[in-house]
Amino acid sequence: MRAVLWVMCMFLVMLNGVYFMQGKTDFSAPRHKQQSMILVDINTPGVQIKRPLLVFGFDDAPHGHAEITFDNVRVPVTNILLGEGRGFEIAQGRLGPGRLHHCMRLIGAAERGMNMMVERALSRTAFGKKIAQHGSFQSDLAKCRIELEQTRLLVLEAADQLDRHGNKKARGILAMAKVAAPNMALKVLDMAIQVHGAAGVSSDTALSHLWATARTLRLADGPDEVHLGTIAKLELQRARL
Repeated sequence: MRAVLWVMCMFLVMLNGVYFMQGKTDFSAPRHKQQSMILVDINTPGVQIKRPLLVFGFDDAPHGHAEITFDNVRVPVTNILLGEGRGFEIAQGRLGPGRLHHCMRLIGAAERGMNMMVERALSRTAFGKKIAQHGSFQSDLAKCRIELEQTRLLVLEAADQLDRHGNKKARGILAMAKVAAPNMALKVLDMAIQVHGAAGVSSDTALSHLWATARTLRLADGPDEVHLGTIAKLELQRARL
């Protein structure tokens, strides 16, 4: 193994003062062997946290996002996890279960939105009657419940296939769940915000933060478009068999 590695950072995670950094260490290697994952102590010379990054105006520090610079940062070669070129392997090992964790949290967020929406509709009067008595609300509420339960079952099926067949074989249904869950949660939370009126978009309720978090999860661990591509490719492969 080389004593010095030139790294182009791909992504970064911090845990207990240690960065888990993945970056390209060999541009000439096969596609999935170019990245390595390296441990970097936060106090290493050359590491600078320039500024926290707000997401839709929310500050999630210390667990949120930040702009970080690395200027001639040097760490021991032994800080490479598993070995040079195995960063993609490590990342893929956690992405399947990680995506499913996101889906589970989105189910919970949507369920919370449903509860808040119903409580508001039962307590708020508009145009002479409770919001819950308006036919348009009842129709939208029912549709939200249907979509939530459909997505819950999809996530449960993805979890079962992940347990029984592993990450690689379950990648299709994991991709389906990862697309369906945030889009469903956004729809439910948007409806809950609408029922709450101005309070829904303020910080007086949790709805705006829940919505912002759900929106980021259409990007985290792969954007919708990547997962849709995976689903489509698997369908086409089955058709060719």
